[in-house]
Amino acid sequence: MNAASTTTSAARAAGPPTIAPLAGFTVAVTAARRADELSALLRRKGAQVIAAPALRIVPLSDDQRLAAVSEELVRRPADVVIATTGIGFRGWVEACETWGTVEGLLGSLRTSRLLARGPKAKGAIRAAGLTEEWSPPSESSAEVLDYLLERGVQGLRVAIQLHGEPLPDFTAALRLAGAEVVEIPVYRWTQPEQTAPLDRLIEAIVGGGVDAVTFTSAPAAAGLLLRARTIGHADALVQALRRDVLAMCVGPVTARPLMAHDVPTVWPERARIGSQVRTLAEELPARFPTLSVAGHRLRLRGHAVLVDGTVHTLSPTLMRLMRALARRPGQVMDRTRLLTCLGEDADAHAVETAVARLRTALGDAKIIQTVVKRGYRLALDTFECE
Repeated sequence: MNAASTTTSAARAAGPPTIAPLAGFTVAVTAARRADELSALLRRKGAQVIAAPALRIVPLSDDQRLAAVSEELVRRPADVVIATTGIGFRGWVEACETWGTVEGLLGSLRTSRLLARGPKAKGAIRAAGLTEEWSPPSESSAEVLDYLLERGVQGLRVAIQLHGEPLPDFTAALRLAGAEVVEIPVYRWTQPEQTAPLDRLIEAIVGGGVDAVTFTSAPAAAGLLLRARTIGHADALVQALRRDVLAMCVGPVTARPLMAHDVPTVWPERARIGSQVRTLAEELPARFPTLSVAGHRLRLRGHAVLVDGTVHTLSPTLMRLMRALARRPGQVMDRTRLLTCLGEDADAHAVETAVARLRTALGDAKIIQTVVKRGYRLALDTFECE
C-alpha cells in the first residue's frame, strides 16, 4: 500500500472532521473593554463575529469631584472601603499618582477594612500593596451588602468605588442601616464617540443577521437598548432578543437591564468571559435540533446547515427558505408560504429556482422533496433532539 492510500485509509478511520461548536453562527460583541480578547475566543470556537461597543469608558483622572473625595478620605479615613472593579480601583490609584496624593491615599486605605467585590478588584487591591479583608465567592454586590449588614454598619463611614453608574439600592440600604456613605466616582459610561457601528449592529440583530449577542457589563446592555430607542428600533430589538437571538451575559448583574424588558438571558456559573464563551458554545447549538432527512443528519445553524457534520454556508435568502422548511419538518409547505421568504419582488417561479439552488447548496437533491401540486417538504426520516 502506497503512502497516499495509507493517508486516505487513516482519514476514513478517523471519521468526519470535528466541527467547531459555533461554526455557522454569527455572534455580536458589545464590550468596550477586552472586545478583542472576547472576539478571538469566539472565533476560535468557529463563530463569525460582529463587534461594536455599546458604550465608552470615560476616566475621571482630571475630575474635581474624584480629587475632592480622595482628599476627604485622606483627611478622614473610612472605616470600610469597597472596591467593586479592578479597573476602577487601579484608575483611582493612578489618578492620585498624577495629583501627587497617592501616598496619602494608600496610607488612609491601610487603616480601613477593604472589601473586594471580585477577584479583579482583589488583584487591584493587592497590586497597590494593600490587603483585603474579604471577597464574596459569587462576585455579587448583593453579597457584599449582606456581609456588611450582618456585621452592622451603624455609625461607620463606608466608602464605595462606583463602577460607571450610581448604586442607589446599595447605598440606600447602607444609609438606612446607619452608615455614612462616601461614593467614589472613578469613571463613567457614555455612548460611543462613533455610533455608526453600533447602529449597524442593531440593524443586523433586528434583521435576523445575528444569532447571539454577548454582554460583559450592565451598562453595555443598557447602552444597546438606549441606542436602539434613539434610532427607533427599540421594540424590534427587544422582540428579536425575546424570540430568535440569544442574549449571553457574563453574569446576573449584567443581565438586569435586559431582564427588565422581559428578555430571556443566559449566563455561566462563573462570571468570566472564558466561561461565557464556553456556555454560549453549549447553549446556542442546543437550540437547533438534529433532523434525520433522506439518510442524512441535518442541523441548522445561523447562516449554515450541517449535513453529516459538514458545514454548508447559505445565503440569507436560502437560509430563510431552509428555516421555513425546517420549522415544520416533514410537513408540506406550499409555494405561497415559501414565497414570503424570497422578498417582495419574487414571483411563483422564483420559489422553484430557489429550491433548486438550495438543493445544490445542500449537496443532495433528495433532502428537499417535491409534492406535486402542493409544494415542498424536507424528506424527513425521523425527528429527534440531541
